[in-house]
Amino acid sequence: MKIEVLKLLSKNAKYSEEDIATMLGISAGEVTDYIKQLEKEGLIKGYKAVIDWEKLDGAYVSAIVEVNVVPKAGLGFEEVAEKIMKYKEVESVYLMSGNYDLNVIVKGKTLQDIARFVAKELATIDSVTSTTTHFVMRRYKEMDVELISGMSDDRGQIWV
Repeated sequence: MKIEVLKLLSKNAKYSEEDIATMLGISAGEVTDYIKQLEKEGLIKGYKAVIDWEKLDGAYVSAIVEVNVVPKAGLGFEEVAEKIMKYKEVESVYLMSGNYDLNVIVKGKTLQDIARFVAKELATIDSVTSTTTHFVMRRYKEMDVELISGMSDDRGQIWV
């Protein structure tokens, strides 16, 4: 039952205990107990609103930064990942398989803010050997929430 509660909360954190209880066919008290237990176990780390920042003029810019790292003996990638995640500009950090080691989601007020942060902070960390920055042009879906509904293809038609 805990997994069902987690799935519902991840879909919409605003569901009340009563809403979840109705959907799962259990009592609101049981839902409250499950949620408290999930928070205590560290499975629920927090609650966030998914915001469509593009609807606010100049709210912020974000980028995906691929980071290559030389892992330290006995520490692996943990030390550099912990250092990177402490920066206020960093939204997310993931250890990756493939062509690079860490995927870092960064936000700033302007493209220049992000470029400056990558050049002066990320790239200068001891274990970092290279970075590649990709600026996010448009968000279509975030955290399982569609940000654009009724999308139309604005490329135009080609007549044959």
